[in-house]
Parts: sequence; structure tokens; C-alpha cells
Amino acid sequence: MVHDLYDIIHRRRDVRAEFTGAPVPDATLDRILTAAHAAPSVGMSQPWDFVIVRDRALREAFHDHVRTERDVYAATLDEPSAARFARIKIDGVLESTLSIVVTYDPDRGGPAVLGRHAIADAGLYSVCLAIQNLWLAATAERLGVGWVSFYREEFLRDLLGIPAAVRPVAWLCLGPVTELQRVPDLERHGWRARRPLEEFRHADRWGFDSAGPAVTDVGGQG
Repeated sequence: MVHDLYDIIHRRRDVRAEFTGAPVPDATLDRILTAAHAAPSVGMSQPWDFVIVRDRALREAFHDHVRTERDVYAATLDEPSAARFARIKIDGVLESTLSIVVTYDPDRGGPAVLGRHAIADAGLYSVCLAIQNLWLAATAERLGVGWVSFYREEFLRDLLGIPAAVRPVAWLCLGPVTELQRVPDLERHGWRARRPLEEFRHADRWGFDSAGPAVTDVGGQG
């Protein structure tokens, strides 16, 4: 069972191009959301909500917005980076079976959230834990998940009628896939290479690896 968990962690991918659009059984979706809802949260505040988006018109409106934001980002890139970016599909909004928008309510569990007095973002971290639970559960169910981040929060809040005080954290595409890529998309397309753990590991103080000498920046893509 331990090996199964590590396998799921390493098989997890940010899916964009492999969605089939096949149905997701209600019982499977319930298991995935239950796993997300089981995440730990600061002060037991459970500051997340899950908006299940199936409506085609809503998804098309969001997809158009994502296309616009992609163009805005592409205009900031130099020519080689723009060429690499053009090869990368950034969303599966229309191809996936459904989407789940995960939100953060900073007032949930208040006014005094135990454990958040010194770290204001602790509630947001809790939502990210729920998202990771959701993602790993979906991977265990042999489904794909794609996190779409090319959007303006104000647009998504208005599109889905999310209250002004609630922050939309993630639009997640979800559904069956033809496969999960062995190598993540951004690595396959040459956007960024994964760097080894040793470059990120410190002992007792920042800048010292387990052997003692300072860790230096090796530069390049990471």
C-alpha cells in the first residue's frame, strides 16, 4: 500500500490534451470530493467550497477568457520563449468531462481562527492541501486533472456568482484520459527542466547542504 501511494504521487500529472470527455460516475466524483474535504485545515476552519461546473455555456465563456489571457502572457515573452509556449496546450476546459472550481473563504471559522493569528495565509494553504488531496484521489481513480491558472479572479467570481469575500483559487478540469504522460508537459516541450532534490535541501540553516558547504545557484532552466 505504501508503494501504491508513492506511485500515485509520481504518476500525477497536470493534464491538458488527453481528456476523452467520457462520463465520471457520481460515486467516483463523490469519493474524490470526500478525499478533498478530508484535508487538514488551520483551526479546523475547512475554508474551501467546490463548485462543479458542467454547463457548456459557462465553460465556453471561461475558455474564451483563458484564450485572451494566454495571448496577454505570450506578448510578454521573447521570441524563443514565445515559440516554446505556442507548442504548449494550457487548458482542457472544453475537452474534460467537468470542472471543479475550488474557493477560499477567509471568514470561515472566524472571527478568530485558531492557528492563523501569525500567518494570515494559513487558510489559503489549507485550500491547497484540499486541492492536492483531490488531485491524488483523481489519479488513484485513473482520472486526469488540469489546473487552469490563466484567468483573472474577478472574471471567474462574476461568471460563477461567487461572493465578493470568497476567493476562487483553482479551476480544475477533471475527467477520464487516454493516458497520463510519463514526462510532464512543460519538461516534454522544453519549457523547464526538473532540478534535483539536492539543490533544494538544506541542513539546519539556509544555504547549507547535509555535508555542510553552502549550496550555490547553478543557473539554467529549473
